[in-house]
Amino acid sequence: MNRIEWSALDDAAKAQVLQRPVQAVSVTVRDAVSRIRAQVAAEGDAALRALTTQFDGVDLDSFEVSEAEFATAEAAVPASLRDAMREAAGRIEAFHRAGIAMPYAVETAPGLLCERIQRPIGRVGLYVPAGSAPLPSTALMLTIPAGLAGCRDIILCTPPRAGGQADPAVLVAARMTPGVRVFKLGGAQAIAAMAIGTESLPRCDKLFGPGNGYVDEAKRQVTQELGGPAIDMPAGPSEVLVIADAGADPAFVAADLLSQAEHGPDSQVLLLTDSPPLLDAVLAQLQAQLEVLPRAGIARVALGASRAVLVDTLETAFDISNSYAPEHLIIAVREPQAWVERILSAGSIFLGDWTPEALGDYCSGSNHVLPTGGAARGWSGLSVSSFQKAITVQTASREGIVNTGPCAATLAHAEGLQAHARAVELRLERARLEVAA
Repeated sequence: MNRIEWSALDDAAKAQVLQRPVQAVSVTVRDAVSRIRAQVAAEGDAALRALTTQFDGVDLDSFEVSEAEFATAEAAVPASLRDAMREAAGRIEAFHRAGIAMPYAVETAPGLLCERIQRPIGRVGLYVPAGSAPLPSTALMLTIPAGLAGCRDIILCTPPRAGGQADPAVLVAARMTPGVRVFKLGGAQAIAAMAIGTESLPRCDKLFGPGNGYVDEAKRQVTQELGGPAIDMPAGPSEVLVIADAGADPAFVAADLLSQAEHGPDSQVLLLTDSPPLLDAVLAQLQAQLEVLPRAGIARVALGASRAVLVDTLETAFDISNSYAPEHLIIAVREPQAWVERILSAGSIFLGDWTPEALGDYCSGSNHVLPTGGAARGWSGLSVSSFQKAITVQTASREGIVNTGPCAATLAHAEGLQAHARAVELRLERARLEVAA
């Protein structure tokens, strides 16, 4: 992990420190994803079979998971894991149910009622990664709010394993929400299939879920197509930023950094601290803990593109964090709550020494599908509202048009839109005649 002294850097060097590693390969990724999209659009299921053979090393006759496969998966998952998933699902549902947006109505003028109502998105496509680490937790994070929102069709894609089967734990997690259809497809080709539609997969209205740089780029590209689906957010390689003071536990901080570094070689972790002894202790803990990690090889690659930054003050650390806009932000300082008001951009915040980011990944109840790559400056994490559309409704009576029509007509004339004005003025004239009568 690269050790940096922030005050010794010029502006260009500071910007370089905060650069995500995925940005360096964006051109290569963009071109590869574009070719995959074109192939799926032209060849449909045939392209999906060829790409699955190429990237996953398996030949599939059928992509959709059958009832027999679901039954086999249920039997293969240990009872302790099923119980843990049910426990997590309960907290996830409770948290997301509490946050469901409610419709409301306001009489903005006498005789004019404006409402906002919620409707579910009809068909949603969910992506659950399963490369080097299958993620049943992501299946829970996606399917539960989709079910609460009332989506008519829920399509879930997850990469097949070497034997051609989907990960059993992912299947069990997906089945905890009724009606979910699962397809054994991964990578950019899965995103293209859900966006375009093929003989096997129906076209989806909005796509959700995290993934590697190729999945993230595929989501960006399909949403830019004419008639393409919406997407939840930019959700690419995982990242965490830890702000720690001298009182933080070095072992805890190192463990939190490694919990994200082990996701993939393109993950990024940052440590910001105003304590040189704490920084040194964390670096030592990283080396010690790496020795016992099964995924140490992956974590070491990620750490090579990561930074341990010494700052003069904690205020500087929070300024850097707001500029970086991390997916996960851990505040390992004394009186962490006192700093929350200073945080402007982050996907999810974890306060204090006893709140590892891993709780949010699995079972605190909040969602772990979060904006990455700096997108937290303008995007929020997943919620039930992500799976719904808000529609406004307005109803004017004769009294309402009389009270508000002159305002609308004046504004329409000012903008040079005479037909707009006339649509209002005709009604005003009719209303006056009816009153006079």
